[in-house]
Amino acid sequence: MRDRARERRAAAKDPEGDMRSKIAEMPDADREMAERLASAIKKQVPELSPRTWYGMPAWTKDDKVVCFFQSGAKFKTRYATFGFSDRARLDDGSMWPNAFALTKLTKADEKRILTLVKQAVS
Repeated sequence: MRDRARERRAAAKDPEGDMRSKIAEMPDADREMAERLASAIKKQVPELSPRTWYGMPAWTKDDKVVCFFQSGAKFKTRYATFGFSDRARLDDGSMWPNAFALTKLTKADEKRILTLVKQAVS
């Protein structure tokens, strides 16, 4: 709860700077993926605002988290995760994916993620 309170204060002052500092703390492979995604989302989906969410880089619309990047180091997993909150408009029948494991970020993966992020905010 203390981390979340600190995030809220930091985000109020400089949300993008706070997100960049969280990304800088990540291991090299995760940091590279997070930096690429942050840059691509900023350029391709400008209606989303960067911030941190429970210590993770996240992007919001109307101050509600739509998607996030979670370093594998956060929970000591072998992969990073790019996920979507329940605010994302990805509904497809009665079942659809809401998170993706990433061991590396190819151009095709980045394109697929950006397509989903655009759909999530449509």
